[in-house]
Amino acid sequence: MKFATLLLIAALSTVFLSRAFCYESPLPHRSLPHVIQGGMGIRISNWELAREVSKAGELGVVSGTAMDTVFVRELQNGDPEGSMRQALASFPDQGMTQRIMDKYYMEGGKGARKPYKSLPMWTDKPSQHLLETCILANYCEVWLAKHNDDSTPTGGLVGLNLLTKVQLPTIASLYGAMLAEVDYIIMGAGIPMKIPGILDSLSKCKDCELPIDTVDKTDGFSMKFCPKAFWEASGRPDLCHEIKRPNFVPIVSSVVLAQSMLKRATGEGPTNGIDGFVVELSTAGGHNAPPRGFRYDAKAKTHTADLNERGEPVYGAKDTVNLQKFAKATKGLPFWLAGSYADPEKLCEVLKVGGAGVQVGTTFALAKESGMESNTKKGILKTIAEKEMDVFTDPMCSPTGFPFKVLELEGSLSDGQVYDDRPRTCNLGYLRDMYKRDDGKLGFRCASEPVDAYLKKGGEVEATRGRKCLCNALCANVGMPQVNNKEGYTEEMLITLGDNVNECRRFLKQDENGDWGYGAKDVVDYLLSEFNARDMLKKEGNANAFSEAVERDFQITTN
Repeated sequence: MKFATLLLIAALSTVFLSRAFCYESPLPHRSLPHVIQGGMGIRISNWELAREVSKAGELGVVSGTAMDTVFVRELQNGDPEGSMRQALASFPDQGMTQRIMDKYYMEGGKGARKPYKSLPMWTDKPSQHLLETCILANYCEVWLAKHNDDSTPTGGLVGLNLLTKVQLPTIASLYGAMLAEVDYIIMGAGIPMKIPGILDSLSKCKDCELPIDTVDKTDGFSMKFCPKAFWEASGRPDLCHEIKRPNFVPIVSSVVLAQSMLKRATGEGPTNGIDGFVVELSTAGGHNAPPRGFRYDAKAKTHTADLNERGEPVYGAKDTVNLQKFAKATKGLPFWLAGSYADPEKLCEVLKVGGAGVQVGTTFALAKESGMESNTKKGILKTIAEKEMDVFTDPMCSPTGFPFKVLELEGSLSDGQVYDDRPRTCNLGYLRDMYKRDDGKLGFRCASEPVDAYLKKGGEVEATRGRKCLCNALCANVGMPQVNNKEGYTEEMLITLGDNVNECRRFLKQDENGDWGYGAKDVVDYLLSEFNARDMLKKEGNANAFSEAVERDFQITTN
């Protein structure tokens, strides 16, 4: 009996110690990142931010959303730092890079008051030129994140984030990133069931196909991509060969969705090509999953849901995720928590239940390395240093119909007068809905385009109310606003950040010019501070601190 009791005590001690120090887990999680830097588009999560996080030993992520547009605008700005030209010089098909340079590069830049030359909008039958531009754009952004200024590899992990809703450029974006040896693909804002199989095919240089989701639920439309045909059209058939398949990590908001993906995703292997999950809660920036009970009419883009006194969707107990159940239901796969998890104690809590770590967006979005326009970023940080800023969960803002987080900022499209003064237009088209036209072809419409045009395409007027052009606004956020000389209008910003934006105050430092700021490394060090401190105690064998941590974590675990 004594011996059995000792064995039980030893076993319990092992459990308590692992929980106390956030150190042991069912998987070798230190081979995985503890921190994923969120992939915030359009280009807030740029290569500089991703590289800094990656070099700190965590997962840096670039946003691939509208990267083709960002890429050609960077070239038209003159590529002032030479970064894009550096990445292009490493691409194996220099004929392709020269074609793009000849068309878009402007020595010295286009000039602030001149409009950008635009790419053609995507359709289900994109031109070779559009495919080449998108592939090169994503290649360059990932390559730069994975290399130092002298072009030597950093050795760090880099991911690409895409929106499932933005379907048409997806395969080309994936392929470009894979040519640059991207390590992770992370996708949310939809259910990316087909992506694991597409990654398998692209890695083997095989044809692949992505079914197109239409608002009228019409089947039969898809995006097809043939790597062999692509390289033959480029004049380099020798470049069609096998490449590395990245890990695939979808973003989910429930146990049920994660289980569904594990059963129905199209990839190879026992988990159908899924290598982990990001579990995103409703306080995260950007697009949010709607609350449970949110009933949505896709055509009219109207919804039935409880709203609070401010007009925001109300999230409740059903919108939380039981981490123990999630860990059990997802076959031991690693998972990361997102949505107000930029806290070292919360990181440890996730590790205790078997998670791999946290995904953090907002605090990285305001770091000095992010792509947000510099003066806007400085203004936001100055305000945060002095008072609280407000984030509104807008149920009507996004043309997608998903709730969207908006930082209330004077002079941006969050200001009603600024929104009213903007001429409605849709000239980038990434968030357009697709539907079957009367002639049987694929049609495109956007709830943010001119109302008359939208109605002529079968849309309903209810869908246009309060809709904002996110494509143009998010380009403006990174200092690349389109100039419309005909209308005499330059696109304004619409900043999206998470509910915990004011928590960035803890990192703020003033420089010699009086500007507030901080670096991505400051965020990483803070997030890992509790983990590293406990790990050090364990290594040093500090008995008193060790005992206190065990007792504290025992109480947390059992309460």
